[in-house]
Amino acid sequence: MTVPIPQEHGAVKPAPPVGADAAIADATITPIVGADVVLGLTGRPLPEFPKPGPVKAHGPAYIISMTNQKGGVGKTTTTINLGAALAEAGRKVLMVDMDPQGSLSLGLGVAPDKLEGRKTVYDMLMDSSAVPATDVVMHTSVGGLDLLPANIHLSAAELRLAGEVAREYALDRALATVKPHYDYILIDCQPSLGLLTVNALTSSDGVLIPMECEFFALRGVEMLRETISKVQERLNNRLTIDGVLPTMVDARTLHTRETIQAVLDAFGDSVFHTTISRTVKFPETTKTGISIIEQAPTSTGAVAYRNLAWELVERLEKNGSVAH
Repeated sequence: MTVPIPQEHGAVKPAPPVGADAAIADATITPIVGADVVLGLTGRPLPEFPKPGPVKAHGPAYIISMTNQKGGVGKTTTTINLGAALAEAGRKVLMVDMDPQGSLSLGLGVAPDKLEGRKTVYDMLMDSSAVPATDVVMHTSVGGLDLLPANIHLSAAELRLAGEVAREYALDRALATVKPHYDYILIDCQPSLGLLTVNALTSSDGVLIPMECEFFALRGVEMLRETISKVQERLNNRLTIDGVLPTMVDARTLHTRETIQAVLDAFGDSVFHTTISRTVKFPETTKTGISIIEQAPTSTGAVAYRNLAWELVERLEKNGSVAH
């Protein structure tokens, strides 16, 4: 499928916010108030997502891969803050760092030196029977939010797995022991479509695609969808695209609105109503090693990811899928 190039005549063009609405321009969703309906930035009627109710029991986990082969689109930021928001909503969440750069681990306050001498995702992938995931799990500062950490050693995993039988299922085998204990498992993938990412997709129920709102971000969508289709056909027929998340949104620009329209044309209702705006708070929280939910719970960024968590829970737990 070819992703359409955004054109001005097809864009959603909300009126610039004024007065009290000006404050909303920096938030997650910029409403367009019409005669009978409120439209979100994606041009669709804007639903209200209720705060998730408590769960009677935890598990088995629904596994989601955060995937986009383009770097710098907000995968790690989304993994950290969506996980924290889900934990805030009473869900037990396990984060899996599948990037040799270890950005997810670092973003949760686990510096590389803290992993010296302890087991990581690399050891788990190499031999999950000798090093089960339960031996790798680390607790974070957020209650109900745990981590399977990684460091640069993970870069050797692709080479070592290449000659293994059923190499695409290494992560799936490793997560089997922890899946019953969590409600969600979020996998932060590296910005490539290599064997580590294929492992993540093979173990997952769904894919969440963070996508920066600029034209070049659309160029790799076709390749990503082809990879997902191949994994669906050959390795994991339960895999679905759970949603596309517009990130780094600047609602004031026509360029952003055109790009969102192009994403909506390509993915339809799989595009989340929630969008993530640019804010200086995200780099600040990355530096301190905690989520924005903890550091600035009332900020627009925290509200954004809380909205995303509530939307995800609403669609998955009540409707059975994100696209409906």
